[in-house]
Amino acid sequence: MTQAFQSTVRLIFPPACVGCGAVVATDFGLCPSCWREMPFIGGLVCDRCGTPLPGENDGRPETCDDCMVIARPWSRGRAAFLYKGLARDFVLSLKHSDRLDLVRPCGDWLAKAAEAIIEPNMIVAPIPLHWSRLLKRRYNQSALLSRSVAWKAGLQHCPDLLQRIRRTPSQEGRNLDQRFANLVDAIRAHPRRISMLASRHVLLVDDVMTSGATFAAATEACLAAGAEQVSVLALARVAKDA
Repeated sequence: MTQAFQSTVRLIFPPACVGCGAVVATDFGLCPSCWREMPFIGGLVCDRCGTPLPGENDGRPETCDDCMVIARPWSRGRAAFLYKGLARDFVLSLKHSDRLDLVRPCGDWLAKAAEAIIEPNMIVAPIPLHWSRLLKRRYNQSALLSRSVAWKAGLQHCPDLLQRIRRTPSQEGRNLDQRFANLVDAIRAHPRRISMLASRHVLLVDDVMTSGATFAAATEACLAAGAEQVSVLALARVAKDA
């Protein structure tokens, strides 16, 4: 495609904000108004789950109240933004409305959030969907995001590192204990991928982290299969005071 043709196309179809459709300077970007509405997480955060914390970031790892009382089998965690407002709309649109155009910007924001926990030779993998949900939805949004993060970070990606072997009911409306109980024996390492886990540091990627039950189940599956340690990365974090 020639530069002249590309310029003509841009005149006819200028780049549009992925949030509201307003004209923007670059593809897959946000207009100033939508950018201000996005609840990006920055500054001091919990080193285990990525929840924003009060105070200044002095480089020392801090832990939120939840991570002090809830067992976290993973090592470190981050999230790109809080699960509210426009960010919540993006997550739901990617998950249920085939807004695959959101993968690129969301992947960029995820990769930025992950910079503090990325390590060389990590293997990146998504939280898996049960095959029946994957058949209905046609794609795993977490796999699309994890692929984007792996590509940007130059890391190995394995979309089927884990399997969800039991179809679990929705977590919506369940309390903390019920959420964790709902995931018992639901996720395992793929039998043909176990060798990839041996002594590796795994980065697990999901669209939303609420209680951490899904990440915990997936982490335990990785560790049981021989992974050395696991870190987690969520597009959006549900926070109590959000």
